[in-house]
Amino acid sequence: MAKLTIVANIIAKPDQIELVKAELLKLIDITRKEQGCINYDLHQDNENPAHFVFYENWESRELLMAHLAAPHIAQYKAATDGAVESFTLNEMTQVG
Repeated sequence: MAKLTIVANIIAKPDQIELVKAELLKLIDITRKEQGCINYDLHQDNENPAHFVFYENWESRELLMAHLAAPHIAQYKAATDGAVESFTLNEMTQVG
């Protein structure tokens, strides 16, 4: 089965950028050690510092779902409650 690519867009509220960034950074090392994680890379927009993007690849959707149910994701959600303007997650398949 082909790997699953994830593009997650997180837009922080303007006065919460540093909080959201700090909490997102906490996710990287622990997630990279999870079963099925191929890569988990955080980016911050050069023009809009409130816009963060995770570019991720997973071995399967099931392993992605396990990641999304992990305690560190729940901790991130609790820590950033009310600090995120919007969040979108796109599941994608490489075609070329």
